[in-house]
Amino acid sequence: MSAPIARINAISTATPAHDIHEAFIDWAQKRVLNPRDSSLFTRMAARSGIAHRYSVLPKGQDGGSPVAPDGFYAGEILPPTSARMALYGEHAPALALRAIEKLGDLGDITHIVVASCTGFVAPGIDQIIAERLGLSPSVERLLVGFMGCYAAISALRSARHIVRSEPSSRVLVVTVELSTLHLQPDSTLEPLLAMLQFGDGAAAALVTASGPGLTIEDPFAATLPDSGNLIRWDIGDQGFAMHLSGAVPGRIAEALREPGFRETLTGGMDPKLIDGWAVHAGGRSILDAVSHALALDDDALDISRGVLRNFGNMSSATLMFALAGFGDRPVKHGVALAFGPGLAAEGFLFRGIN
Repeated sequence: MSAPIARINAISTATPAHDIHEAFIDWAQKRVLNPRDSSLFTRMAARSGIAHRYSVLPKGQDGGSPVAPDGFYAGEILPPTSARMALYGEHAPALALRAIEKLGDLGDITHIVVASCTGFVAPGIDQIIAERLGLSPSVERLLVGFMGCYAAISALRSARHIVRSEPSSRVLVVTVELSTLHLQPDSTLEPLLAMLQFGDGAAAALVTASGPGLTIEDPFAATLPDSGNLIRWDIGDQGFAMHLSGAVPGRIAEALREPGFRETLTGGMDPKLIDGWAVHAGGRSILDAVSHALALDDDALDISRGVLRNFGNMSSATLMFALAGFGDRPVKHGVALAFGPGLAAEGFLFRGIN
C-alpha cells in the first residue's frame, strides 16, 4: 500500500502592529558617515521592494520607533542578548498563538512542529504554545531551531513524514520569528543592508492526510559547495548578528542554472510549466536571481514579491506567508523553495487539491 499524500489543509499568518521600516531607514542613514555609501544605501533602500516591516517592539510614548529616546534601542550601548531573549520569551509565543487562532478549529492535534531561529527559551516555545492551547500533555513536539530561512521547509517536511507514517495524525506546524530583536550597532553598508530586509512574523499550518489544500510532495535539499560563509547568524553579546553577503544572489543563480539541480527542484519539468512558485522572499535580488536563472515569466513570483513588499524577510515564516498567498488558487504543478545558511536550498513540490 502506498503512503498517503500529506497536505496543508490551512495556513494562517500574523504580524505585529508596529511598522518599523521607515524608522529603520532613518536610523541607518544617520549611521553611514561615508557620503558615497550613504547615497548607495538610500538607492538600495528605495530599490529593496519592501514597503513595510513589522516589529513586536512597542512604539515610544511619542509614537516613535524602537530607536527613539524612550525606545528599546535608545541607549548608546544596545541591549544585551539576555534582554532580547526575555522579549523573545514574551512575544514569540503570543505572536504564534495569534496565527494559530486564525486557523479555527484545530481538531485533535497529535503533533506540533515549531520552527524559529531568532530566540531561545526553555521550556521551549513548542511547550509554551502547547500548554496555552490546552493540548494534551501526550502531544508529540518537535522544535526546529536555528536553521534560518529554510526552516519552514524542514518543519513541513517533518510533518509530511509524520502523516505518511501515521495517517490519522493532525500536525500543527508553526513558524515564528522576531528578527527585529537583533538590531546591531553597525555603521558599515553591508550589515545595514542586511538588517534592512528583516521583520517579525508568524505563521501556522494544519497538516493531515485528508481533505483539501496544498500537497507536500517530493522534498529536496542541497548544500551549495564553497558558500558556507555567505550567510551566517552569529550569537553575540548584543543579540544575533546576521551576515548576508552581496554574493548570495549570484551564487543562487549559478546553482539554479545547473541542469541537475534545476531538474531536482522542478521534478524534471520545464520551469515555465510550473504554475505555482512559492519562493522565500529573502530580498529583491534573490527573487530576481531565481526569476532570471530559470527564465520565468514576469508575474511568476508575484506572490513572493507581494510578501516581500508587505512584510519584508521574516526568516522561516516568510515561505509560509508565500504558501498562504495561494489560498484556493488551483495549482497543478507548484514548487516551494527557500534558501538559508550553508548556503543551502531546500524545498518540495506541491499541488492544489480541492
